[in-house]
Amino acid sequence: MSVQAEDAEQTETGADSPPAPSAGPANRATRRRWTGGTIRQRVVRTLALPVATTLVLLTIVAVGEIENYRTASVTARDVTIALAVQELVQGLQTERGLAAGLLGGNDAFSTELQRARNQVDLRRTAVEQLITGAGDVADRVGPAVRELDGLTSVRAGTDTGSGKQLATVDYYTQRITQLGNLDYDLDSTGDQQLRRGATALEALGQVKEATAQERAFLNGVFSAGGFKRGEYLQFVTMRATKDAALAVFDRYADPDAKAGRDYTLDTGAAREAAYFEQIALASSDGKYLQVNPQSWWSSQTTVLDDMLQLQHHVGSVITARAAALKDDASTRMGVLIGAVLLCLAGSVWLATVASKSVARPLALLAREANRLAGTQLPEAVERASAGKATDAPPPVLVPRGSSDEVLLVADAFDRVQDTAYTLATEQAVLRRTTAESLANLGRRNQNLLRRQLAFITKLEREEASPTGLANLFELDHLATRMRRNAESLLVLVGAASPRQLAEPLMVPDVIRAAVSEVEEYRRVTLRRVDDVLVAGSTVSGIAHMLAELIENGLSFSPPDMDVEIHGRRIGTGYLIAITDQGVGMTPDDMQRANARLRGEGDFITAPARFLGHYVVGRLALQMGIEVQLTPSPVTGVTARITLPAEILTDQPTVTPSRPVRAPARQVTAAPEPARPLRLGPAEPAPAQPVSGTVVTAEREPRPATIEYVVVDDTVPDSSEDSVPRTVNGLRKRIPRAQRSQPRAEAPSTAPADRPAPVTDSPDAVRDRLNALRGGIRRGNAETAGLS
Repeated sequence: MSVQAEDAEQTETGADSPPAPSAGPANRATRRRWTGGTIRQRVVRTLALPVATTLVLLTIVAVGEIENYRTASVTARDVTIALAVQELVQGLQTERGLAAGLLGGNDAFSTELQRARNQVDLRRTAVEQLITGAGDVADRVGPAVRELDGLTSVRAGTDTGSGKQLATVDYYTQRITQLGNLDYDLDSTGDQQLRRGATALEALGQVKEATAQERAFLNGVFSAGGFKRGEYLQFVTMRATKDAALAVFDRYADPDAKAGRDYTLDTGAAREAAYFEQIALASSDGKYLQVNPQSWWSSQTTVLDDMLQLQHHVGSVITARAAALKDDASTRMGVLIGAVLLCLAGSVWLATVASKSVARPLALLAREANRLAGTQLPEAVERASAGKATDAPPPVLVPRGSSDEVLLVADAFDRVQDTAYTLATEQAVLRRTTAESLANLGRRNQNLLRRQLAFITKLEREEASPTGLANLFELDHLATRMRRNAESLLVLVGAASPRQLAEPLMVPDVIRAAVSEVEEYRRVTLRRVDDVLVAGSTVSGIAHMLAELIENGLSFSPPDMDVEIHGRRIGTGYLIAITDQGVGMTPDDMQRANARLRGEGDFITAPARFLGHYVVGRLALQMGIEVQLTPSPVTGVTARITLPAEILTDQPTVTPSRPVRAPARQVTAAPEPARPLRLGPAEPAPAQPVSGTVVTAEREPRPATIEYVVVDDTVPDSSEDSVPRTVNGLRKRIPRAQRSQPRAEAPSTAPADRPAPVTDSPDAVRDRLNALRGGIRRGNAETAGLS
């Protein structure tokens, strides 16, 4: 309330405002937003790029291995399909030769022809099953197999004899050629051994086809007894095709395949078939050939069967190679997957170890720093402030095995700790000595002001002139305000004030005592105030607190507006409301002011204009009183002072030596200005008559007393209503000149031994006063020398 306008000004200018309490947390939150994350996150980000690069490279290698695995699998499947097709081709070759012989007039082939047809059908079914879901190979093999659907009509023509031998042989040859020329894409593999084996298998198929054609062709020639016109050239062409295919096979076949070829061509059936071939080669002149066709057919069939077995051997080698490549690819993929997992696990482990090796020591350093800032340093500063001997805080703990950088940070923390401790203890000692100096200065000022007030009181008792008495009252009022300022200094530095009462006092009297200590007391209006006794030990503090709040309300109210005071007993407590009609305060300013009134903050770092709030806050904190500023109903601010039940009492404490028969009433001043009421030691005063009543006063000066008169209600007071009073209900002080005159309705009680008037000359009076002043100075000088 004392700084409502100034708080608003501070909010507008912000020139000398103290830092807000939330500035530290706000800065810390800002720093957290600016940080790059934790150490673990930074380590992860550091390792992310190399780990990602490694994973990409491993992925590329893995993709290659997966491709090799797939190629090996496809190659093994394609070789299986190729072998099945070759078996089908051999069946067709056999059926072609038997059909040609049957159509040539050899009825002995009819039984073997039926068995050959059954073999062809079975092998065709097997091929169709293998190419199901075979992908590109199925797209190439499937149409060629479906071309065999015309075998039904060809076989029917052969059985009935209506088919032509040449046309029938051409049909079989076309189907066999189409199946033999299928591309299984075996040469696209990246393995050289697989490519060579695939080429050798294809060449062996051409050899077998040429041999089959030769078997069928010579079977007809031998059945006819010789070559017809142009047939010998066909035979030589077939023989040349077979030799060329054998040359290709020998170029690409491995040693085992070559050995198999040699074995196949060196069997008895092969030598017999070669003999028949030589006979045919020697019959180029068209002479008659006398060769048993059945023997030729049987020997060549055996050779073709051996070639088929050789094909299976070459195909098995290719399949085994493909399986080996597949297994190698699987092994390499497993190794790569293991390497990837190991790389990831190693990266995670390295990141964890690296982050822990840095994060754990730093976390421990952070805990040590927090413990230093929150416990060790404040305790050391508190001990230093109390004047107790204290040692420097222990060094910062560092975990074993910490890195050199962490040790350097710990050393820096130790230096910061030592510097902070040194500065903090120096500041604490400085604050303690400053507080002691301020307390000593405050006590000196208080003692001097108490002596000054006592002297002013003496002058007031001796003054007979109303004008002079009014001036003395004004001087008394100023000295009382100066004493309150001195007591404020004692409150701020934590020193106890010697002004304490032993007896409780009514709340209205406490409020009047507080009003008497403000400058513009004429603008203070007391409304309804309930009578409640306050403990004497808290009277001085409550009056001081109320004086500060009343003066604040007067300072920030218009000159023509009064400050109103209300007092109500609420439950077990007591509420005092001080309401002004001033400029008011903003919600933020009122919140900060209420924080100061709760005893929060330090007055040393705050602007000087807030000292009144800190004084009230210290007093409220000491006595357990709640002080809060709230907006007034119309404008301005209302200060609500809630007195707890602990400082309220029901019965006054009366000392035996003091004749009190009724509640005490405050002594009031003469006509304006009113004499201030003083809570504290007072000089002894003679009994004065007030409206015909018996008045007593405190004779022995003592601490914690209040200067007041006691009215005995047992004595009838017929002039009670005629006594002049101030606007606050206080009796006006009667000047000394008026006190000596007896009133008509009451007999004079002036003492009979009143001293005679002074008749000396002015020079003689001046000499006596100079002598008195000189004696006082010498006495003061001697007293100062002794002290």
